[in-house]
Amino acid sequence: MDTRPVPVARPDRPLHPLHLLLASSAFPLFLGALFADIAYARTYEIQWTNFASWLVAGALAFAGLALVWALLALLAPAARTRGRYVYVGLLALTCVLGFVNSLVHAMDAWQKMPQALVWSVLCVLSIGAALWFAFGGTLRRREVVA
Repeated sequence: MDTRPVPVARPDRPLHPLHLLLASSAFPLFLGALFADIAYARTYEIQWTNFASWLVAGALAFAGLALVWALLALLAPAARTRGRYVYVGLLALTCVLGFVNSLVHAMDAWQKMPQALVWSVLCVLSIGAALWFAFGGTLRRREVVA
């Protein structure tokens, strides 16, 4: 019988809790903007679009700070893994989509409705995918016995 220790795979380093807080704070703001766009589509009350614009701006601030932190974290050699690059790419995509979403929300209230709803859905999906990589099995520390 072999008595040597069982090798344990070295997974990615987990993300810092404050980084996770920044990244996860953008999700409810983008989701709130989506709900405000849905409310505007149903009621045509212009205040919903103003509310959605502020929510998108706040979500973009949190996502941008999380992206800067993630890019700086890539300077460490231990953080350069495929999952981390996908996470950073999804955060960058979220920031680009959020910026376009904020430009669409800056349009006249009567012109922005079909596009604003679509861009808000895309933002929610992209930040959700980024959070899946952040909280999911690819970036979380786990012990694998081979």
